[in-house]
Amino acid sequence: MHRRLAVVVQLFLLMLLTGCKTDERILEKLGMVQTASYDLAENNKLQISSCIPVIDPNSNVGRELLTTIAGSIKEARIEFSRETDLKVVSGQLRNVLFGLELAKIGLGDYIDTLLRDPSIALGVKFTVIDGNAGEILGKEFKTHTDTGRYINHMLEKEAAGNNIPSTTLYEFSRDYNDDGIDPVAPIVKDDGDKAVIDGIALFQEDRYKMKISAQDGIIFGLFRDNLRQGEVALHLGEQDGKPVVVMFSSLMNSRKVKVHHLGDGRFKVDILASIQGSVLEYTGYQHLNISKMREQLERQIADRITAKAEELVQQMQQHNVDSLGIGVHVRNSLTYKEWKGLHWRDVYPQVEIECHTKVTIKDYGKYM
Repeated sequence: MHRRLAVVVQLFLLMLLTGCKTDERILEKLGMVQTASYDLAENNKLQISSCIPVIDPNSNVGRELLTTIAGSIKEARIEFSRETDLKVVSGQLRNVLFGLELAKIGLGDYIDTLLRDPSIALGVKFTVIDGNAGEILGKEFKTHTDTGRYINHMLEKEAAGNNIPSTTLYEFSRDYNDDGIDPVAPIVKDDGDKAVIDGIALFQEDRYKMKISAQDGIIFGLFRDNLRQGEVALHLGEQDGKPVVVMFSSLMNSRKVKVHHLGDGRFKVDILASIQGSVLEYTGYQHLNISKMREQLERQIADRITAKAEELVQQMQQHNVDSLGIGVHVRNSLTYKEWKGLHWRDVYPQVEIECHTKVTIKDYGKYM
């Protein structure tokens, strides 16, 4: 009896060992993709590149770049397996880069493919490259041997200051599938000896339509969402032939949206940005310790922000991109039946949108 039990236990342990063998992952044999790029190639195929860090201490290179042309993302992974002695996996993917030409024709199918892969996290960063994404990923910039990691860290830094939106795979797909807002993503370009953030890409559904410059990114952010950090340099004209510049920092913003029904399917929308911040630099002649002069500067800052915000709104309506999510607030003011019968894409360009800014200077340092 004991002998039979021992045989059964041995067989059971053997089965466990066999199962572990099929699931084992040896780190040195894995090619863990950290950054991937996708570009439009001939015949509507994809040029796909994947950057894999090399962990061999005896290697003279810090990464391996795999590039192929394929009909789909998953087909490219099969091609990569033929080009390396490593097992290519996507569990460490941090950033996906899409070339501008591919973004113009639509990214919906590729987003769907990435979402279906259970090994890819929803927090993967989503970036548009002004140019060829594979070329910038394959380039080595001075002091930055791993371009993918370089771009990733740069995006994290700028997003922390709300100069660009922190767009992940989840956030892009969420807005893409929402009928009341269009998705956005940061744009990066090759500037010779460095990569630079070139602005914010605005999409109509899954297609790139226009760009907001990097300098206006914080203004866009103030009217898109509530912010708890940021800074902006504003030019307020000239005084005695000298440019007047104010550096408004440590921004805290509360955004409110109010929808007015005008009848016959027409709407008026007011967006109010209530901003508090610190003046770290000011080249004008106002004495900020005097309340009246400080209030005058607050109005000047508010007027400048409002003018730029309304300029951006006009451009977005011309390109029919609802990147501020006006449709979400209009939808919330209607019944489900009214919203479905509205055809928001046709109504949005005609909506009367007004931006309002309230500025409060919390402190101005030791400036007198």
